Amino acid sequence: MGLIKAIAGAAGGVMADQWKEFFYCEAIPADVLAVKGKKKVTGRSSNYKGDDNIITNGSVIAVADGQCMLIVEQGKVVDVCAEAGEYIYDMSTEPSVFSGDLGESIGQVFQNIGKRFTFGGEAPKDQRIYYFNTKEIVGNKYGTPSPVPFRVVDQRAGIDLDIGIRCFGEYSIRLINPLLFYTNVCGNVSKDYKTDQIAGQMKTELLTALQPAFAKISEMGIRYSALPGHTQELAEALNEQLSSRWGDLRGMEIVSFGVSSVKANEEDEQMIKELQRNAAFMDPTRAAAHLVGAQASAMQSAAANPNAGPAMAFMGMGMAGQMGGMNAQNLIRWAHSRLSPPRPVPTPPPAALAGPAPADKAASPAASP
Repeated sequence: MGLIKAIAGAAGGVMADQWKEFFYCEAIPADVLAVKGKKKVTGRSSNYKGDDNIITNGSVIAVADGQCMLIVEQGKVVDVCAEAGEYIYDMSTEPSVFSGDLGESIGQVFQNIGKRFTFGGEAPKDQRIYYFNTKEIVGNKYGTPSPVPFRVVDQRAGIDLDIGIRCFGEYSIRLINPLLFYTNVCGNVSKDYKTDQIAGQMKTELLTALQPAFAKISEMGIRYSALPGHTQELAEALNEQLSSRWGDLRGMEIVSFGVSSVKANEEDEQMIKELQRNAAFMDPTRAAAHLVGAQASAMQSAAANPNAGPAMAFMGMGMAGQMGGMNAQNLIRWAHSRLSPPRPVPTPPPAALAGPAPADKAASPAASP
């Protein structure tokens, strides 16, 4: 009974797999990276008893825009197609009387029946079709749970220090090499492979790469507050840091990197503002203007002081004005002396190269006897 069942199973299975299949894939959702291809079987179809993991020679595979198709046989990728349109698979090891030379195909079919009989009627092979999403996958959120070091360089103010910043936003990725992704990440999956299955690892590696990427951005003279306007440079710096782990290992890259919020520690921000304000006062004109404004405010406060008498208030106001005014005047004179061009040194008149003056010539006859 077992031999008869094996013969019947081998013959029935081979005959059921004689029909050519039509494989297709619906629009891949935005959160899916890889999906297994499906056979089109409707109510009027007679091809409903074939093996799901068998691709008959001559089958048609439809590939849409933004998709890449991989044919896997016995766990090994045997063909790839990333061009939209119709693909005919004519290199299958599963023969069909409906494909190729009829006489040759019939001989191969009987050989296949004999091979399946030795395996108890089962097909000793596994053939699959996978579709990969090559469109840009957006909406991947990130955030720094702890401050990330960022070097602040301001040559005008003489600032060169490291601060901690927090940033939040979204980034988008794209599969650039589905073959690497299949080989090193997903493999033979039976269900959809979604982005959340790898999102945690990607986010950890992204945050690790942020520090050297920020270092490169700061070397370009970009301030941390200006990061939202330089997302393209930041994406390029991140791709450079992640190329060995994402590009060479998983066949992925960052397309865009958005920064929705950048915030430094309040102490660091206050320190930078103080340093920049002090650097601005290195200009004597600005320092004099600030000093005059501070003196005016102090004199107004002294004049409005109700606890001191008017004479004392105005005396203090006058002394502050006289002493402070001298300082401000000195600063202004110094600024003008630095900004004014030096006066040219006058050149002496050229010396007389001819004989005695004409007056001497006129006086000489009168003096003679």
